[in-house]
Amino acid sequence: MNVSSVYYESKQFSALDPETYMLDYDEIERQVLEFKPKLLIAGVSAYPRDLDYKKFRQICDKVGAYLVSDMAHVSGLIAVQEAPDPFEYSDVVTSTTHKTLRGPRGGIIFSKKYLKQLIDDAVFPGSQGGPHEHQIGALAAQFKQVLQPEFKTYI
Repeated sequence: MNVSSVYYESKQFSALDPETYMLDYDEIERQVLEFKPKLLIAGVSAYPRDLDYKKFRQICDKVGAYLVSDMAHVSGLIAVQEAPDPFEYSDVVTSTTHKTLRGPRGGIIFSKKYLKQLIDDAVFPGSQGGPHEHQIGALAAQFKQVLQPEFKTYI
């Protein structure tokens, strides 16, 4: 039990086709239309295939939900354009910096401008730790490495 379960109702969507083990977007849509979430999270932690972010966006639009895409496990692949890019379709994109980005342990949040203040207010100062300049410097160095051609070879 955590504080979010006190204030919010959540639902995990189970929608794998039993024959192909691929996401059944029609079933996801059916469940979303039934539950009517305000926020839908699309992530690939335990799904070793590409996500169709455009389909997730279309589903979200039918119920007026925000689309949050968690790309933590594939952010390095996305950075070198070897996996579908969630940014065009997502209201918010989250990632870690230590998995396929090969950087120091941390997290990053990207959002559309219309959500910037809401996210800033939710994160600062309550759940954000203190500024750790060594971590910020390491992230800057890592993001520079991601822009180098050698990073695509690594990925």
